[in-house]
Amino acid sequence: MDSNIIRFENPQYLYWLLIIPVLVAIYVLIRLWNKKQFERFASVKLRNFLVPMFSSARANTKFVIFNLIIALLIIGAANLQSGSKMEKVKREGIDIFLCVDISNSMLAEDIAPNRLERSKQAIYKLISKLGGDRIGVVVFAGNAYVQLPITTDYSAAKMFLSTINPSLIPAQGTEIGRAIDLAVKSFGEDEHNKAIVIISDGEDHENGDAVKAAQEAAKHGIKIYTIGMGLDSGAPIPVYNKYGKNIGYKKDKEGNTIITKLDDNILRQIAEIGDGLYVRASNSNVGLDKIYDDINKTEKSEIEANVFTDYDDQFQWFVGAAIILLIIEILLSSGKRKWESKFKFFEPKDENNI
Repeated sequence: MDSNIIRFENPQYLYWLLIIPVLVAIYVLIRLWNKKQFERFASVKLRNFLVPMFSSARANTKFVIFNLIIALLIIGAANLQSGSKMEKVKREGIDIFLCVDISNSMLAEDIAPNRLERSKQAIYKLISKLGGDRIGVVVFAGNAYVQLPITTDYSAAKMFLSTINPSLIPAQGTEIGRAIDLAVKSFGEDEHNKAIVIISDGEDHENGDAVKAAQEAAKHGIKIYTIGMGLDSGAPIPVYNKYGKNIGYKKDKEGNTIITKLDDNILRQIAEIGDGLYVRASNSNVGLDKIYDDINKTEKSEIEANVFTDYDDQFQWFVGAAIILLIIEILLSSGKRKWESKFKFFEPKDENNI
């Protein structure tokens, strides 16, 4: 069976693209500063007379090409790949849905670096250990939705995992019941053994819904495991501005700093109903390995899945384009050549152009 899919082998390198707007800002500031310094010496209108070989448009063009080269090399390092061959593969495994709490309280830093990031690190490590199991991710706060449908594509799972943050669900809360219901529905009708793992600080104000959802899941033979994220001492909830800078901590109506603590009563109850385990996380160990070891004791079903078994690298196209642009950039000197003065390739339309 032939098909096609596009993915990056090393998507983490794409974060380096953020350096480009920083370079643009620095470049603009330098050009404005140079213009200001020149104006202290002479009028801008005299520039062409004093420096006849200078070309603002050429310098800007070289800078644009330079940024394109950086972008192409970064994309090349990330290694865009196209799936060229898909096959049906049979393997033994268990269907696992991870339900991750992304409410603001999960940003508390009593478990370093914070509860949510530590959870993501543990899940990433778990994904790297998976063999034949299928995995899906549900995120929840005041609502719940499927972040990753059940799959054996572990590379896609890691990529989706990196995007999880509290902004995905604006409505605050800890609706564990909705997360369980959604996970049960998202498993589908397959007769595979199934397990749900809930990672949360347990601050659910609708405990009755969570218990009912767990009971319904248990009727379908789905095991439920829970992990409590947080310490007895608790921690304040950081507040960040749109630039990601910590601007303080969440406060109540009286202006007091809110301390969020682990509430594991409902998590213990759910795990007991679901015939699973409850594990309390610490700074040294989240406990996901212990839960996976217990899940592995469950009899595994034969799973048939369509998976890509061969990928074609496409990085060479981006590196090749970067080399061509580099040659062009080298050929473009910063100033005008005498023979070019007959033409107006890089003449600015506005003589006040920076």
